[in-house]
Amino acid sequence: MSRAPRQRTLATLGRIDESGGQVDFLLGGLLRAKGRSLDDASSPQVRFESALALGDVWALDQLWRELGFDSLGAVFRRARFTNPVEHALRVMVFNRLCDPDSKLGVLRWLQTVSMPGVDTAKLTHQQLLRSMDALMDHHDAVDDCVAGLLRPLIDDDLSVVFYDLTTVRIEGLSEQKDDIRRHGMSKQG
Repeated sequence: MSRAPRQRTLATLGRIDESGGQVDFLLGGLLRAKGRSLDDASSPQVRFESALALGDVWALDQLWRELGFDSLGAVFRRARFTNPVEHALRVMVFNRLCDPDSKLGVLRWLQTVSMPGVDTAKLTHQQLLRSMDALMDHHDAVDDCVAGLLRPLIDDDLSVVFYDLTTVRIEGLSEQKDDIRRHGMSKQG
């Protein structure tokens, strides 16, 4: 016959983040027993740091590399960009997949995640914007690179792919002759 484990509380030390609480009292007692004081510079210091999210970003980074998207860096190296454009694009893509936000929101998001292979402390809002400009300036080379990476995954007989990246909305008070804008229903209903 097995007995169920029993639990009992011997002491409640309080919260570890409270200064001057039971934990400090206990640490002081242990340090005195070792011949040191709590104020001694050589005494151990307890530091609390927030944990960074890693799981989703790590999985996306592995997929990014397995699919070969890190080869996009070569497109921008040939164009002689001083900023790491591929890193900025990777960060923005991962943000869009994990927690979509604006470019400034991407920088806030980066403070909460661990991004493998990217020095996030050096990434600025201006670099994100310039990377988008670089993407637009070299869209043909980027399209060729991405098509080459994805084509084997889709089908060898593939001839045309249609994709919609975003909803475009144009507003105005008037319509001009030969204007591409037309009055009608929006895609959002």
